[in-house]
Amino acid sequence: MKAILSALLLTITSFVFSQDFEVAPVVLNFTANPGEIQQATVTIRNHANIKQGYTFNFGDFEIDAEGNKKRMPAGTSSRSCANWITVNPSFIELNPNEEREVTVIMTVPKDGNSSRWGMIYVQASDEQSENPVDKQLATGIKVVPRIVILVNQSPTINNNYKAEIANLVEVTAPEDSLKTFNVTVTNTGDKIIEANVGLVLANLETAAEQKFPTSMMRVYPGEKRTFTLTLPNNLGSGKHALAAILDYGHGTNLEGTQLLIDL
Repeated sequence: MKAILSALLLTITSFVFSQDFEVAPVVLNFTANPGEIQQATVTIRNHANIKQGYTFNFGDFEIDAEGNKKRMPAGTSSRSCANWITVNPSFIELNPNEEREVTVIMTVPKDGNSSRWGMIYVQASDEQSENPVDKQLATGIKVVPRIVILVNQSPTINNNYKAEIANLVEVTAPEDSLKTFNVTVTNTGDKIIEANVGLVLANLETAAEQKFPTSMMRVYPGEKRTFTLTLPNNLGSGKHALAAILDYGHGTNLEGTQLLIDL
């Protein structure tokens, strides 16, 4: 459950509620070139019935081949941009149902040519007025609400978009109602990409082709992601070539890998 919640916090792109407050947006994409400064605005709204303070802290993360995000202390990842981020003001107080904007400032050093990323933790601090619930929790553990803002920084002068697709294999289990395949996408460039992968099936006797819906995942530089794709079982019979096609835009060529299957 903890892993699922962490994944949700890092992928929702509009706004997030966390018990008694709201943050929007929760993904910030900066494109500052080396030596430049960019700003973005984040809105915090207090849904609690008491006055509440909020603090902003920073963190890093790395992603494994299954897409799981491992959280790390700020400044420990080789791709960290934590030291480039400032939140102004760094602490705010909101009355019930009040909202306020804070400014997130990205200051890129002159040697900041590569893509970087990190997180901002928006956390409710101790309540400013006495809360009866706290007395009930005096001998237990108090859970402090926290929302994560994902921060991406990639300079516009960096056009190193490059990715590879490989290792298309069938992983259909006996109990599966659909034919299931896995394929791996590796981001070998230096830009965060939105990888769209779909299957194309070609009949080797008739040359007829069928295309199937694509699946999309964000893939960070140096990251590998495994896509799981399916085919229906009513596709006829005979020998076919099955290709997995990768499209990540930005004027790049389509990439593909294939295998032969006998339906």
